[in-house]
Amino acid sequence: MTPASEHDDTVVPATTTVAQAPPAPAFATSPAQQQQPPLMKRHLRTMTSTEEIDSTINRPGSVKINVQGAFIVDPDTSTPASGGGGATAVAAAAHANANANNGRVSPSSHPETSDIRLPNHTAVVSHIAIDIGGSLAKLVYFSREVDSTDPGGRLNFQNFETDRIDDCLEYMRHLRDNQLMLNGSQPGELCVMATGGGAYKFYDKIREALGVNVNVLREDEMECLIIGLDFFITEIPREVFTYSESDPMQFVPPRDNIYPYLLVNIGSGVSFLKVTGPRSYQRVGGTSLGGGTLWGLLSMLTGARTFDEMLDLAGHGDNAKVDMLVGDIYGTDYGKIGLKSTTIASSFGKVFRMKREAESAAEDSPVPHDSESSFSGADVSRSLLYAISNNIGQIAYLQSQIHSLSNIYFGGSFIRGHRQTINTLSYAIKFWSQGEKQAYFLRHEGYLGSVGAFLKRQPRNWGRRGSLEGMEEMSEWRRSQREAEVSASTA
Repeated sequence: MTPASEHDDTVVPATTTVAQAPPAPAFATSPAQQQQPPLMKRHLRTMTSTEEIDSTINRPGSVKINVQGAFIVDPDTSTPASGGGGATAVAAAAHANANANNGRVSPSSHPETSDIRLPNHTAVVSHIAIDIGGSLAKLVYFSREVDSTDPGGRLNFQNFETDRIDDCLEYMRHLRDNQLMLNGSQPGELCVMATGGGAYKFYDKIREALGVNVNVLREDEMECLIIGLDFFITEIPREVFTYSESDPMQFVPPRDNIYPYLLVNIGSGVSFLKVTGPRSYQRVGGTSLGGGTLWGLLSMLTGARTFDEMLDLAGHGDNAKVDMLVGDIYGTDYGKIGLKSTTIASSFGKVFRMKREAESAAEDSPVPHDSESSFSGADVSRSLLYAISNNIGQIAYLQSQIHSLSNIYFGGSFIRGHRQTINTLSYAIKFWSQGEKQAYFLRHEGYLGSVGAFLKRQPRNWGRRGSLEGMEEMSEWRRSQREAEVSASTA
């Protein structure tokens, strides 16, 4: 039986949900920025030295990102996407080439409005990062606040369906062509830090699309996930949160002591990673029943075609019309073992009975009957979402129990800021652990890998909290371990 006994309708702020209409441009100024002081009182952005530019170009991805004072730019503080020139025009051109239709961005392109402002970063950034998974390609890039005299810039987030990778490459071409405006570097100096399975599958295609002058570096997927998550946990305020029925969204302040923890990365499939230190991790398990399963089955069972349409359907469905609940079996709660009447006893357990009853009715009456009249595609969507989320939640609990881990972080584009998914995962951990373990979620849950790739080549002790401290020692230790294993095998 699964613990999906209660799923309230408290809405999680949609900070990372996919926007269907063109969002505020990633480079737009906030209302506060628009109200600038008189010209004589303005202070120009700190200039980057020639030495810094040369160093960045020669060692792409090695620039030290200054995250001091970083914060998430909430959607309601962004300027509408109707500005004129500058970087705003860059964003507009990119969106136009994403095949805009009737004022809506193509379903293959999903712009994010929750950029991360880096007010104190002034150095040139000559690289972008992309995490290409089985279903989605997640892009991260830095842009200056070109319409403002304030220093710094922001991290921008964009994703595309992987089966429409050409739209993503077109967007990257626009970033390449506008590097000078966005970041202060030349188009030929762009470097792409790529991770995920698509970094290998589409490697030649990326190089062909962006040109021979663009360097494409492939980074390890699991390491990038850990680096990205560590960055969000330790550096970004109002990023990590907990969720419960009584207290829907409570932010957790950035902190230093984060290890050990379990990362549950839910993409097309699911990986469970035990993390004990910076770049020190072990993949302890996985399951093939993930976001790709939900997407594939609902493509066959409903009329929905995009993942967001499916989540929207689930939001309007009633799984009790499809699932067999404890109350359907006992007529009430099963309090002796802690099961409420609304607990799911069998996912899709009512469907076979409905089919059989419909067939019997058809035999007794010449009037045609709709065998699915008692439930809808929305009901099916909600049931399947609960089934997959509950399964992931229970496996996450079991892995955390086996490895004595109390903190469980859920990441991946499957979650998408969707309240029912978050509530189900959180409730599952609380139910199975009897409140002894804590589930954590992120506002940029789908961008752990791409942010990790963006930051992977950071030097030691970057940022405020030194969240990658010791990574050189860890690499040296791993090399020595591999050498020892080789020596042992040849002895």
